[in-house]
Amino acid sequence: ANRLRRRVRELNLDSFERYGEYVRADGTGAELEVLVDLISTNHTAFFREALHFKALASDILPRLRAARGLVRDPLRVWSAACATGEEAYTLAMVIAEETATDPGYPIELLASDISRRALAIAERGVYPIDRASVIPEDLLKRYFERGVGAQAGRCRVKRSLRESVRFQRINLLDDAYPLSRPQDVIFCRNVLIYFDIETRRRVLARLAASLTPEGVLVVGVSESVGGLLPELVRVSHGVYARP
Repeated sequence: ANRLRRRVRELNLDSFERYGEYVRADGTGAELEVLVDLISTNHTAFFREALHFKALASDILPRLRAARGLVRDPLRVWSAACATGEEAYTLAMVIAEETATDPGYPIELLASDISRRALAIAERGVYPIDRASVIPEDLLKRYFERGVGAQAGRCRVKRSLRESVRFQRINLLDDAYPLSRPQDVIFCRNVLIYFDIETRRRVLARLAASLTPEGVLVVGVSESVGGLLPELVRVSHGVYARP
């Protein structure tokens, strides 16, 4: 409400109702995107719910790569609600480490969010240094640059890691997702809790339909999808796969 009030004042409007009329009257859709940015929750962190990244490194990626055998078809991983990018870059680090002995192994990492403001931060890859305090020291040295001078107190994701992630705006409530190929792993964590049951069911169905036959969906550890996702079976906390 506070964020919306500031926007209402900027536009010299006198109420939320008038602002609603303003949004609906904007045929370009530009103000609707401003509204989405204002009300979106972009909370995230590096290695948030770390058990999922451990599962990715120790089980999910090795199993998917083994299933590929000699076929060098890219493994496709999608961070479907990446916010300001910390989850996407955590995925990129884990993948880089897991494939370090086979550096040419093809991986396609997509990260998306509904908020263009959050995506702009993600693409830049610059964060307060204290946000990176949870990253293991060896990974921090390998994949980040520490800011100096005017950038003191900040760190930046190294270019090689930034370029391994493709960022795109995707609305999870759309009827179809602009994916060129099915995904092997989809992380969609801590966003379903903001949807009602029926919307959650529809989004989960579309996510499941976006997976390869052996694909894996990862949701937040506190997000229950029991009965909403009959196509997949629970493997561990928040991890679901095709039977």
